Amino acid sequence: MEARQARTWVLLVYKVPREPTSNRAYVWRKLKRLGALLVHDAVWVLPATPWTQEQLQWLAVEILELGGDAHVWVSHELLMGQEEALIQQFQQRVDTVYQEILDALRQEDADLIALSRKYQQVKMQDYFQSARGELVRTQLLTARGGRDV
Repeated sequence: MEARQARTWVLLVYKVPREPTSNRAYVWRKLKRLGALLVHDAVWVLPATPWTQEQLQWLAVEILELGGDAHVWVSHELLMGQEEALIQQFQQRVDTVYQEILDALRQEDADLIALSRKYQQVKMQDYFQSARGELVRTQLLTARGGRDV
């Protein structure tokens, strides 16, 4: 049996001055929008793709411009079991949102435009192609009469 190739991860470690607090909130919101996971104090992780690496590098530059300190690292190794745990955390987060969409689709007065928008937002964070995400896409297409989401 062939061993599975280890994934590559990109990490951002940063510190932003306490004041003004809006700077800290700005960084936090950007990380949340990317779907990054907080693994320790100010250490955030994403699966490494050219896009996620570029996003974290740009964010690191922004943090430096805010008077903070930031470092971006790429990791090729995690301790046994840590990688699977990280993948499960990423999948659990998107599956929770996908389930919310599925539940809302069962409502008679479902707002298909809002649900499609919510689907597009969570799809950007679905780094491991959740099966539930494909189910949501199919049900949204059906609900919209076959028009793409």
